[in-house]
Amino acid sequence: MNEIKVPQHFNYIIPIVEVLKELGGSGRPVEIMDHVVEKMNISEEELAVTIKSGGSRIFNQMHWARLMLVYAGYLDSSQRGVWSLTEKGLKAELTDQNLLDLYELRKQLSKQRRLKKAENNNTDEVDIEDAEIEEEIETTDYRNELLKILKSIPPEGFERICQRLLRESNFEQVTVTGKSGDGGIDGNGILQINPFVSFNVMFQCKRYQGTVGSSQIRDFRGAMMGRADKGIFLTTGSFSKDAKKEARRDGVPPIELVDGEKLVEMFENLELGLKPKKTYDIDYNFFKEFDDK
Repeated sequence: MNEIKVPQHFNYIIPIVEVLKELGGSGRPVEIMDHVVEKMNISEEELAVTIKSGGSRIFNQMHWARLMLVYAGYLDSSQRGVWSLTEKGLKAELTDQNLLDLYELRKQLSKQRRLKKAENNNTDEVDIEDAEIEEEIETTDYRNELLKILKSIPPEGFERICQRLLRESNFEQVTVTGKSGDGGIDGNGILQINPFVSFNVMFQCKRYQGTVGSSQIRDFRGAMMGRADKGIFLTTGSFSKDAKKEARRDGVPPIELVDGEKLVEMFENLELGLKPKKTYDIDYNFFKEFDDK
């Protein structure tokens, strides 16, 4: 591996498989990436580095590592919102040689994309570096386009769209306060669990490009103390490891964290601002028994 220069996302392929095995074979993307961050001792400074679309470069690379594992048959792509090892992935003990094989697959996929692009544009094939292709594909993905739109909405509009999101998620009496100097409280609502149990909830929604730190979580909790049973912090950015620990700290009101990725998942699940379409992937193994060659 040291003699061949491979894309940076290959660094995360083996850790992702190891984490998935530790989690029993499957997990939510945020959960998996948090474990990989801890396993690889990735710093807050590294996590704060972003790509053109504003997302974390490290998390972007982890998504690319996941995509390579899907192409190679180690991960199942069928269930939305869950990364799951296939039987091949569960049995795999990946080595550097496996990564080299995946690198060859990566080059083939990149070449196919360049040829397709050249054909569609009626131009000669252009040699594009893997990193450039990676950035290009990432920025045209609908998830990143959705995040880009959310980040471009004015603050008042983002508060109202979060209000709509909470209403669609069965919160009642959701109100945007629109007050300045209220300790970061942007709104409140009621989560009705059943006819006898309900929770007063306060929320903060911020369009961040980078990482939300623990101090912002503490400030938010301080503003809601004595006024709500639970807090929700929604952001288009991400949360630091310390922020996540602070949100789960014992003895204080809990705060639910909704980062950019989870925000997109909520829009997907609710089909809010998104029009679903059906597509298919070819199952090449199905056709092998009919191949007489």
